[in-house]
Amino acid sequence: MTEQKKESPFSNLLFNIVIPALILMKFSSEDRLGPTYGLIVALAFPIVYFLYDYIKNKNKNFISILGFVSILLTGGIGLLELPTSLYAIKEALIPFLIAIAVIISNGTKYSVFDKLLYRPEVFEVEKINALLKNNGSEAEFHQRTRFANFFLASSFLLSAILNYVLATIIVKSPSGTIAFNDEVARMTMLSYPVIVVPSMIILALVFYFFIRDIKRLTGLKLEEMIAVQEKHTKKD
Repeated sequence: MTEQKKESPFSNLLFNIVIPALILMKFSSEDRLGPTYGLIVALAFPIVYFLYDYIKNKNKNFISILGFVSILLTGGIGLLELPTSLYAIKEALIPFLIAIAVIISNGTKYSVFDKLLYRPEVFEVEKINALLKNNGSEAEFHQRTRFANFFLASSFLLSAILNYVLATIIVKSPSGTIAFNDEVARMTMLSYPVIVVPSMIILALVFYFFIRDIKRLTGLKLEEMIAVQEKHTKKD
């Protein structure tokens, strides 16, 4: 039995951003694939990549599924030639739904914060929980976790706002046209520096303050709380 491989950030970027954007910008003209087939081929790459990762690694997290739905909605708007304004709404809707899910999950056993950050693959959860119990700090820790969860939700709300504004500015042409495909490509390329970077900064701050709280409540050093992953390869 072989250890499950982690998703490659390079493959993720290549199949979800770079290749679709290049196809939409360079191969959607009438003398090549055309706007309809250009959009179909471009969206096929992230769709196939998602399905491959889902089947191979059993990646069933809520955020990945919403991302997959977002891709399908983009295709639907372009192929059905729906009003372009729906694209901006769609771009804002996905991160907004994630933010709502994060808020609803707060304080429950399905907390999105716990699923993303406070898990055995990242932290020595059992050791930390035992020390919190011995120190009588469990209630304060859960309070800090709920606080971190709200900050995590704020990063997705920021993403929703930036998505809507950027899509409104960039994507103006009628859907189903070459210009629409080109604008969606530009939106895709700009979404990383304009949207993802600010959201990642907020996430990094959440992570920093969460680690600081663990240090204060347990007395552990950073190297003592971070999980050490031992890589084993077992043959059947």
